[in-house]
Amino acid sequence: MHIAEGYLPPVHAAAWAAASAPFVFHGVRALTREVKTHPESTLLVGASGAFTFVLSALKIPSVTGSCSHPTGTGLGAILFRPPVMAVLGTITLLFQALLLAHGGLTTLGANAFSMAIVGPWAGYGLYRLLRRFGAPLMVCVFFGAFAADLSTYCVTSVQLALAFPDPSSGFAGALAKFGGIFAVTQIPLAVSEGLLTVLVMRLLTQSSKGELARLGVLPGERSGDASGTTGTKGAVA
Repeated sequence: MHIAEGYLPPVHAAAWAAASAPFVFHGVRALTREVKTHPESTLLVGASGAFTFVLSALKIPSVTGSCSHPTGTGLGAILFRPPVMAVLGTITLLFQALLLAHGGLTTLGANAFSMAIVGPWAGYGLYRLLRRFGAPLMVCVFFGAFAADLSTYCVTSVQLALAFPDPSSGFAGALAKFGGIFAVTQIPLAVSEGLLTVLVMRLLTQSSKGELARLGVLPGERSGDASGTTGTKGAVA
């Protein structure tokens, strides 16, 4: 997930940076609006960013000398929706590149696109879909976090395959190779991250029940939840 500094060709690095920029700018507006409108959510926003930073900083040895990481973006996407996580995830990746030598500045756009943009949207989309069909909250949280983690590595595999196609089989062969290294080996980590996110969400339902109700996480507490009702509180979701 952390593509190393200088690893991508300059054209690819610039293209992924350009693709990520609109999502990050939109996320800045969403985050600013959330904090201004609900300053009491600042602590939970910070906790979501810290959760992402700590989990994605873990380096777990994978095959062929590479490393795998959890991502931690599913929790924040569920709580504050994906645009906010585009900002928090990009900030996380920036600090990791500068302080921990995880990833890099030239590859920041590519890493942000996979971890801070696609991952949160995939996780949030699956979470909302399961909520709509009436699945229990913690089941939705688990699969949301699982999808956010695994989709990040699937996108990274695509990015690397586009940059380094196989000499004989082209993009498809490279995608099978990179996908086997990163996406398949990430499944156990995605399961672990899903379970950890469920544990954190259980703690939040005990310590921050009012805030989760305002955010629409707790079922039946405000409009716009899985029941599909409407009301005044739904405007803040």
